[in-house]
Amino acid sequence: MNYRHAFHAGNFADVVKHTILTRILAYLMRKDAAFRVIDTHAGVGIYDLFGNEAERTGEWQDGIGRLIHVKLPEPVAALLEPYLASVRARNPNGTLRYYPGSPMITRQLLREQDRLMALELHPGDAWALKKNFADDFQVRVTNLDGWAALGTHLPPKEKRGLVLVDPPFEEKGEFGRMVASLQKAHVRWPGGIYAYWYPIKEPAEVEGFVKDLEATGIPKILRIELTIRPASQPARLHGTGMVVVNPPFVLEEEMRTVLPVLAKLLSDEDRGRWSVDWVAGE
Repeated sequence: MNYRHAFHAGNFADVVKHTILTRILAYLMRKDAAFRVIDTHAGVGIYDLFGNEAERTGEWQDGIGRLIHVKLPEPVAALLEPYLASVRARNPNGTLRYYPGSPMITRQLLREQDRLMALELHPGDAWALKKNFADDFQVRVTNLDGWAALGTHLPPKEKRGLVLVDPPFEEKGEFGRMVASLQKAHVRWPGGIYAYWYPIKEPAEVEGFVKDLEATGIPKILRIELTIRPASQPARLHGTGMVVVNPPFVLEEEMRTVLPVLAKLLSDEDRGRWSVDWVAGE
């Protein structure tokens, strides 16, 4: 499948992915010490939901479109507030048109001492990303293959932070590249937080990915998934997942609080399902 960000901005997968991102950042901000976020497949940073790509799929309407104006119960509302606030900040007139990607959401939450390294291989997207962060000294944008960066840009000088890996799945073998890159990165920076996003389309392929993660022997891997419909043939995107290495100790409980509400809001006919489990413990 091709998961180029512009076509799927604001869909159900983005809602879950960016909720997890903001909860990790909220945890990192509990300490005054600076941290760095490395976004390996950053995209352009912000997306026009009325643009050609997003309008072609209309997926945002069943994602952020279902969530942005809903009154949420506590404590879910508080947990989702950093994410939703970043979306509202890009739509100050109250009409949902622009959706921030992961680098823009991250930048919204950075403190003065924190930094973002945003990597993007696609030349046009990298140019747009640089334009969106022009003159922002806290953000470094590089036209670079994110997979290669995991072997050269770790550990960051802050020694605290997050590596977000959100590949477009344009080519075969992305699951294998994720496992290989994690092994390489974890050797260089075993104490870092790593969040790897993946689409759920072929359940057997996902299970193979999880088994390969288990075989690495890397400890503390949390698996978070949400599906909006049952698997079908021919296969289509029906769920979203993320594995988090060295997750904040509060993340598991926060996801168990948030995901039941998101599963209900983002699925049709109450077919949403969610799970939080450990691929590997301590």
